[in-house]
Amino acid sequence: MASHAAAHSPEPHHAADAHAHSEGKFHIFVQIAMLLAVITGIEIVLIYLPLTKWLVVTSLIVLSTVKFMFVIFYFMHLKWDKLFCTILFFIGLVLAGGTMWALLQLFAAESSAPLETVQALTHHLA
Repeated sequence: MASHAAAHSPEPHHAADAHAHSEGKFHIFVQIAMLLAVITGIEIVLIYLPLTKWLVVTSLIVLSTVKFMFVIFYFMHLKWDKLFCTILFFIGLVLAGGTMWALLQLFAAESSAPLETVQALTHHLA
């Protein structure tokens, strides 16, 4: 009986499942890479089309967001990670986005033009 149980151990079957699962992931990765290449091609063509600026910018933002989601969920493996890791990733993303927005607001202010101020002082002193 013991030899019969050893002959039907689940480990070889499990190894075959793991190989098939990783092979399935490989095909998904290749398909997503092709999809990302197509989206990138669309983005390049979109820039040269005679469309209004707001439509081009909106389309580029949407397409870039789609590409970003595919990359983080498949190539960074967030789809297979725990929910907690995904939440941490998005918290960091929101913090980085907020920091970027704050810096853009800070450096877009009229009072943050040091070169103009230095040139004005230099001209005034001369």
